[in-house]
Amino acid sequence: MKKYRVAILGATGAVGQEFLNLIEERKFPFAELRLLASSRSAGKKIAFMGREYT
Repeated sequence: MKKYRVAILGATGAVGQEFLNLIEERKFPFAELRLLASSRSAGKKIAFMGREYT
């Protein structure tokens, strides 16, 4: 199965969090995940599928 490189803009917001939920629920095949947010969210940690992103 092909795996995708995925980037989520606004990952700390409500829509970004919903995208993360969908990726996990549907077991979306990703090889690389980049979580991007505004400077206001700098340093905020996001736990996703057993890994912590900053």
